[in-house]
Amino acid sequence: MAATARLAARARPMSRPNPGVAAMLVKDGRVIARGWTQEGGRPHAEAVALEGLGDGGAKGATLYVTLEPCAHVSQRGPACTDLVIAARPSRVVIGQPDPDPRTAGNGARRIAREGIAVDVLNDPASRNSLTGYLTRAEHDRPHVTLKLAVSLDGCIALADGSSQWITGEPARAHVHAHRARHDAILVGGATWRADKPGLNVRLPGLEERSPQRVLLTRGVAPDGVRVINRLEQISDLDGVQQLYVEGGAVTAASFLKADMVDTLHLYRAPIVIGDGLRGIGALDLSDLADTHGRWTLAERRMLGSDEFTAYLRTR
Repeated sequence: MAATARLAARARPMSRPNPGVAAMLVKDGRVIARGWTQEGGRPHAEAVALEGLGDGGAKGATLYVTLEPCAHVSQRGPACTDLVIAARPSRVVIGQPDPDPRTAGNGARRIAREGIAVDVLNDPASRNSLTGYLTRAEHDRPHVTLKLAVSLDGCIALADGSSQWITGEPARAHVHAHRARHDAILVGGATWRADKPGLNVRLPGLEERSPQRVLLTRGVAPDGVRVINRLEQISDLDGVQQLYVEGGAVTAASFLKADMVDTLHLYRAPIVIGDGLRGIGALDLSDLADTHGRWTLAERRMLGSDEFTAYLRTR
């Protein structure tokens, strides 16, 4: 199941508006087929995996799929539940139930009624691969990742606003790789006016993966940039399941105060700035007890001389 969840990363973010799902068929200890949701959302992962086997190829195999197979027929393609039933694997392991009311348990029940063993898990790896889709379903907004690149003392720039570059090239390349995995990228108006950021992907071969650009401001929208005036309007960003927030300090604080940050990416450079611009603005905290137990460390690695840590919001 963990291997299948890792495979789902290949679908992100090109599968939008559909979730990036992965499927893997295993027989006699060998992977015999695999698939993931294709660009534009079709065909689905199960359809891709099963198509490669041909008639009867799935019999006796176990199908691992990160999300419950869809149970509704669409104009864009068949219901994956019907495809699975026709393929007759001996067992289906589902990483996460589908919150879509058109499926929501119906897929698993229909497969089980056909005499195929079904296990529905609450698999953390599968959930992590589907964060954007599940956050949309549960909170009616995209999954928000807040990225901060700071000095050891928590600054993002010198006192005069100079900020290029806090981190080194490996860390900056890592940021661009994450941009390529998100549907949209957001900055505040002050950052836009001060830095004129490109907010694109500048990794060779991935330039076309640049996310939609979003500006949080009350000003006029620049060409090719979507403007929102309030945080809540991220819910109105069509097709956006994964939103990458890059600042600045006021914008970061606004998302944190509203408890709308789901993942925190922190890049820490081995430099000390002192009297510089802080990475996060005022959070209006009155009790330190309120700050504990809110974040769980998910990843830590070195990128050249810079340290990257990822934290998940504990809800």
